[in-house]
Amino acid sequence: MLVPEIEEHVPLPAKATEALPDLSPSEELEVRARTIKLISDLTGEPLLPTLQVSETAHDLARKMSEDPQLRPDFAQYDNDVIAFLAGMVKQSNVQLVDDLSEFKLFVVNNLVKEYATAKDSKTRLAALTKLGEVDGVDAFKRRSEITHVVKPLEEVEKELLSVLENIEYRVISDENAAT
Repeated sequence: MLVPEIEEHVPLPAKATEALPDLSPSEELEVRARTIKLISDLTGEPLLPTLQVSETAHDLARKMSEDPQLRPDFAQYDNDVIAFLAGMVKQSNVQLVDDLSEFKLFVVNNLVKEYATAKDSKTRLAALTKLGEVDGVDAFKRRSEITHVVKPLEEVEKELLSVLENIEYRVISDENAAT
């Protein structure tokens, strides 16, 4: 008979929940959903959400999105609700594009398409306006350019002395100004 080696003097938690790390609601939901899916696969019982399960999951998702600090007690919900909710969260958390430049290209392409298919001039003008505001197009930006020239101190001193030498001085006495 094989008996595992058990270390002595290792404190065990009184409850299994004390041994679990603190998880965010989304992390807890993901762990629960994976466990539910694994049990479903092992038992061969499919998870088939009903209309009531769907409504309960949608309601819980709405509450969680309205209050990000909400920590729902997932234990009170059926496995079908948790699995459905996890699927909804997973679907909404997916990254649509890998790079923001792809998203910018998507926006520009759809604005061009909107311009090309617009039925009236008001819609075409709105699409062109939005296209002109896209970073890189910048059709409506007012620009002012400032050029900073870095010069050695000696050169700056020579230029300042040259300017000072070319200034014509005229002395105005205070006696003439007072009368």
